[in-house]
Amino acid sequence: MVIPPMLGAQLFTIRAFTQTADAIAASLKRIAATGYPAIQISGFGPVAPQEVAHLVEEAGLTVAATHMPWERFLRAPDEVIAIHKLWGCRHAAIGGLPPEYYTVEGIRRFIEELEPVAAALAAEGIDFSYHNHQHEFRHYPVDGGHKPWLELLLEQAPPALLNIELDTYWVQAGGGDPAAWIRRCAGRLPVLHVKDMTIGPEGEQRMAEVGEGNLNWTAILRAAQESGVKWTLVEQDDCYGKDPFEALALSYRNIHVLWRQDR
Repeated sequence: MVIPPMLGAQLFTIRAFTQTADAIAASLKRIAATGYPAIQISGFGPVAPQEVAHLVEEAGLTVAATHMPWERFLRAPDEVIAIHKLWGCRHAAIGGLPPEYYTVEGIRRFIEELEPVAAALAAEGIDFSYHNHQHEFRHYPVDGGHKPWLELLLEQAPPALLNIELDTYWVQAGGGDPAAWIRRCAGRLPVLHVKDMTIGPEGEQRMAEVGEGNLNWTAILRAAQESGVKWTLVEQDDCYGKDPFEALALSYRNIHVLWRQDR
């Protein structure tokens, strides 16, 4: 029997409904009622961390992970640590880097800047992950050949320093195989973002609820289970006019069907 990673909702999906304390309270209750036991905090409005902690506890949810800007980690690592401890969260992540980091030299700069930040986080039991989009799959010349930026980052940053928060849609958008990349990141992939890919009415790539598109979910979920993923977090940046809460609910239902089919 496959034992799936814990399931949660990446709340960037419902960012329009998390800008005030009252909106957060109502949204967390809807997420919990859907069945999700955990969330990733991202895209919240200016609500005090102490208030957020109270609302999360009141809804009976766990904070599995966060997204914060890289500049915040550099500027105020002690503040970041205090917030994660307040929320009982062990997985910190960034959603990307400024453009100047997306070069071979930029990788070295990022690693150098990350070393003291990651050490401070690790001392408090918190790890650090990088979340990909499609541009990390652009190839750069190296040693007479070429490799994607993300592969170079994985090779140069030790696992103890950096984890990867892989996103299935963006891997596919970058021309990669999501299941293969999950396996490539085995042991340093505590959090996996899942969303599907489909084709829109004009032939464009579109995000979709898990199981409603064309990604190979049998391979993806099996790779996640076998690669040490701790949290599978559903995210859908764009719901194309659909209710984002309903999108999260449909992914939740479909994932449970997929897990049962893979037993």
